[in-house]
Amino acid sequence: MKTTIIATLLALVTLAGQAKVFKTIKEPEVMACANVRDDELRVREVVLADTATTVRFTMEYPKGQWFRFVASSYLIGEDGKRYPMRSAEGISLDSWVQSPESGTTDFTMHFEPMPKQTKIFDFIEGENLYAFAVLGIHDTRYKPKTPTLEELYKANPYMLPTNWFKTDTITVRGRIEGYDAEQMGFTSMECYYEDVFDKESVTLVAEIQPDGTFEKRFRASYPVMQRFYSSEGKVDWSGVCFYARPGDTIDITVRPNEQGQLECYYNSGSSKEVQHWLKSNSCFLSSIFRPLSMFRGKFGEARPLADSLWQKALQRVNWVGRREHFTPLEMQLALADLQVQFAYSLMNFALYKEDDLMKQELRDGIYYTEITDSAEWRLLFDASSYSPLHRLDFDNPMLLSSRDYSILLNRIQYAKPVTEAQYKGMIDEAGGYIVNAEHEMQEAMNGYEALRSLLGTADHNTLMAQLCVYNNMLSNFNSWRHSEETIPVILADTTRSEAEKQASVDELASLSKLYPFYLSTYSIPYVHQKAEQFYAERMAQTEFSTPLPDVPIAEVIRRLTAKHSGKFLIIDFWGMGCGPCRAAIQSSKEKRAKVRERDDVKLVFIAEERTAEGSDAYHKYVSEWLADEETLCVTYADFTRLQELFRFNGIPHYETITPEGRMVRDDLRINGFYNFDYELKRLLEKLK
Repeated sequence: MKTTIIATLLALVTLAGQAKVFKTIKEPEVMACANVRDDELRVREVVLADTATTVRFTMEYPKGQWFRFVASSYLIGEDGKRYPMRSAEGISLDSWVQSPESGTTDFTMHFEPMPKQTKIFDFIEGENLYAFAVLGIHDTRYKPKTPTLEELYKANPYMLPTNWFKTDTITVRGRIEGYDAEQMGFTSMECYYEDVFDKESVTLVAEIQPDGTFEKRFRASYPVMQRFYSSEGKVDWSGVCFYARPGDTIDITVRPNEQGQLECYYNSGSSKEVQHWLKSNSCFLSSIFRPLSMFRGKFGEARPLADSLWQKALQRVNWVGRREHFTPLEMQLALADLQVQFAYSLMNFALYKEDDLMKQELRDGIYYTEITDSAEWRLLFDASSYSPLHRLDFDNPMLLSSRDYSILLNRIQYAKPVTEAQYKGMIDEAGGYIVNAEHEMQEAMNGYEALRSLLGTADHNTLMAQLCVYNNMLSNFNSWRHSEETIPVILADTTRSEAEKQASVDELASLSKLYPFYLSTYSIPYVHQKAEQFYAERMAQTEFSTPLPDVPIAEVIRRLTAKHSGKFLIIDFWGMGCGPCRAAIQSSKEKRAKVRERDDVKLVFIAEERTAEGSDAYHKYVSEWLADEETLCVTYADFTRLQELFRFNGIPHYETITPEGRMVRDDLRINGFYNFDYELKRLLEKLK
């Protein structure tokens, strides 16, 4: 036995001695890291040999924190081929490792040998969406080509279909081969979906049948790239990523690939046309731009960083596009996502910058704010501080396909240069803003002017600008509608003259004045069409409440209605991980005590937890802040089903249920405790 071991070791030593080293790269350069900061996971050395490619890593992780590397890690080279890991030294694979006292873990991984001419490659730690990755590893002497955005567009010509914008249903269906609910740990998948033309963002839930089949239908206004996934799964899997045009039926088979990892195989629909782009994980562009999003320096320092990362992102898309053989459509979708991710990161930098510049102190129950750097604070409101945005095409409809476009739209809509300009010349000496028709119209025009300056398009209002103002219209619609409903009351007032009454009506910020005005500003036909469609659908809502749909999760609400017979249910959807949720609960303690004295209303607090029993932290919090309230804890999966039922994504979220178990219309429901008395009075008057 001893002889055999010695012989084996000698054979290995001999084999190692015969290995031919092609290249050793000390301290290579990288484009970015994914799911871990660049300064936390570092490549110290790469050795390319004919028997193996060896990569030496350093993990700098906070002392005591846990991390994991899986045995299914691999390298992917310029040829698009995977080079699986064979072995590792200095780290245990497939198990959680605690960072040592020093915070530094050095380890080595050996992979199948890559070709000796390899210039640049990626390290990917398994198939999970949140797996670590080191992107674009290369020798510092190698300079990847950096094409311009215009050159990449020109090299990949694609004619946008005339029906790119279209309102229709998308159907996503498929089957997970070998599906076992107990083994995989989930029975449904969710998708957080936002159509920028709809007022509400929604949660879509795809239920998985025992045989692994699933199907989900939803309405869309333009092509989208989205993902169904489960937050409760026991397997490493990124979920069902898809791209679909309105009217599409996407058929997907999920099965293990050659490495044994679950992978999506596209059988039909638009996803099949762009499967290379889908499987490239959008080139990890959000990771490329993360240093800008998290940058804490000055505006003047952010600009060169933005320029540098823009160059890296163009390199990344160019390289991955060639490696994965992108079609012109795939390349243009990748370039659209690149622009969205770049703008999103720049606006995130500004958002965090605002927080950093404000020092808040609570004195005698009042928050006092001190600006720590007045020069930087002024730059926050200066449109020229955001000049890197000018390189982007905000008229390109393909940008809407990016999963993060709706968040970017929100960032642009509420950017400081825009919100400050909207109220220019309309604030009185006391710092108040008088709501009337003239001011509302001026606000929209000021907003357009600020958006032209911010986005660098002085000659016209871009698609992005018109969508920002369109979303303002959606936000204000209910207020305008309520003002419209007060006109008969004003005209019936016998204590005022006809001239006085007419003057009040003329000044009123009413729907009949403001909707036509906003509509006239939408020069893009589809934006104009969607505004008309939204108006028609809202005005068709003549009922103040609608019945609960006949779906299993609605039984949760029906049981609560039966338990509190004859009362309106005011439901607060919240979670332990939601700071605003807890702040609203804690600040409303005195108000809720008064509400409990009423015999016509019942407050109900529904929280999401990993199990329906709830965690110890949940029970401790409830006993301290919600001991006298009706509370209910549901699993994450059931909470997403409730989100789908009531059409919301973010929390806290409030719903109102009538004593008959019907859902109150969104413009009449009670939204928290700030205006509780007024909103309840208005609701009761409407339902008389």
